[in-house]
Amino acid sequence: MNPFAERVLDLVERIPPGKVMAYGDVAEYLGEGGPRQVGRVMATWGGGVPWWRVVHADGSGAAPDHLRECLAHWREEGTPLRGERVDMRKARWDGRSGDFQ
Repeated sequence: MNPFAERVLDLVERIPPGKVMAYGDVAEYLGEGGPRQVGRVMATWGGGVPWWRVVHADGSGAAPDHLRECLAHWREEGTPLRGERVDMRKARWDGRSGDFQ
């Protein structure tokens, strides 16, 4: 695993329950890579971290075939939803103490 992947996974582990970050948010917070690079890390090594807390910018889950599992985790954690997507205005985490506004 490369250092970028380690930084991505470390950040994902720190996302609080009920909050999410978009792939691009993770890259922006780290100051490197982009959404696709973060997605690649998550697809390759993300199984050991709360992967359902990293979503597409529109609030949809990681992959369509994981939708039921994402929804179960989101509901269990009390993540704000809009239908079958995360409500990004309410659930987005900025990597610090508050939400993106």
